[in-house]
Amino acid sequence: MALITSAGVGSGLDLESIISATLSAENTPKLQAFAEKEETLQVELSSLGEVKSAMSKLQDTIEKLADIDNFNKRVANIKQPTSDDGDLISVTPTSDISPGDFNIEVVELAQGSRATSNAGLFTSTDDVVTASGGTLSFSAGDKSFDLTLDAGATLADLRDAINDSDENFGVTANIINTGTESKLVFTSNVTGLGNDLVITNDTAELDNVSTLANDGVTAGGIAIASGDEAKSAEIKVDGISIVNDTNTFKDAVQDMTIVAKRQSVDGETAKLSVDVDTESVTKLVDEFIANYNNLIGQIGLQTRIGKPLNADSTIRSFDSQLVNALSTPITGAGPFSSIFDIGLGVDKEGYLEKSSLVRSLNEAMDENYDNIGKAFAGENGIAKQLESLFDNYLDSKGIMNQRETSLNSQLDDLEDDVLNHEYRMEELEARLRQQYAGLDVLLAQMQSTQTYLSAQLSSLPGFTKSS
Repeated sequence: MALITSAGVGSGLDLESIISATLSAENTPKLQAFAEKEETLQVELSSLGEVKSAMSKLQDTIEKLADIDNFNKRVANIKQPTSDDGDLISVTPTSDISPGDFNIEVVELAQGSRATSNAGLFTSTDDVVTASGGTLSFSAGDKSFDLTLDAGATLADLRDAINDSDENFGVTANIINTGTESKLVFTSNVTGLGNDLVITNDTAELDNVSTLANDGVTAGGIAIASGDEAKSAEIKVDGISIVNDTNTFKDAVQDMTIVAKRQSVDGETAKLSVDVDTESVTKLVDEFIANYNNLIGQIGLQTRIGKPLNADSTIRSFDSQLVNALSTPITGAGPFSSIFDIGLGVDKEGYLEKSSLVRSLNEAMDENYDNIGKAFAGENGIAKQLESLFDNYLDSKGIMNQRETSLNSQLDDLEDDVLNHEYRMEELEARLRQQYAGLDVLLAQMQSTQTYLSAQLSSLPGFTKSS
């Protein structure tokens, strides 16, 4: 049935205003209640999100503190010799290295071999090195590759083919023009004594660009001059000589990698001191304090009187468990049995601070560093206890996510309630218009009957209107 939209046309009464007032009286309180409930849910969801975000930041720090590797880092402090030639060495310690002091001298840097063509072999880069083509074999140490040349290949073709080869293990070819001749120069990056570059061939045509002639006995046209041979690197650690094929010495000092950067001048040494990385631990503890205090501040802010989480049982329970976890005795960490023993304290408002009546954090690390890691990351350490608490609240099925899911579900239900209410209002308006349409018709009929009767009465004999 079509909706009647002009009630009162027949009777002349203002039925539209009556319908509008009736709908408004029914609709307005409901819409206001829906809006107030939505605002309450949104504000609560937002407040819960602020607390959850602060929890997540602290959880990230707790996970770092629960990892014992973060307490086993080592730092290498190097005092390089005074020189304009740059650093003598660089060092990378592992977490297993024992702290200690060392003097390191670089006696010799490793180098690859350099081979040059003999005088008078080539006059220009266009000289043909093979008329019929052939294969050159390059080797140095345990590395090798082959290179096949086309017939008529020139000196320049050979250079380019070597440098462009995908199989090349590290041989660079160059041509030096002296003004009277062109000299072919090969440089190998394979270092270490005895790892000189060797070039052989499968045809005598290529003898001039080989270190060994095709007969396997005679020297070829490429030679390694004295001083250009491959060399090993040598360093001295506290006077003890160590030789290596490359400039990178792994475990010359156990669990440490030393890289020789340049050769020592007049026996100069770099002074190396390896120690535990207390700075990174201090930064991590500072991060823990900052994020813990941020969470405490958020909880205080969101649970104040008038705030949506005021007296909230979930937050109140978490706050209580957080304090209990922080106060639980530490075991298995030597002399450290509480946060106060490692230099942390709690002020009267519940905020952490890096000081206590027992000792400072720096003092605790100086006195017993190994047990600092156990105090945090040990089986019964602070971080391990807090980790379990935060997992319970922040896991995918944790308490905070359940609360958010519940609030979002209520918002979804509220949307359905609004839609259902709008449908009911449409039905109410249809019923009102149907009812008032009947009244409108009835009143119109009565008005018509009244008019008819008045006309009939006025026409009766003796019926006159008063003057």
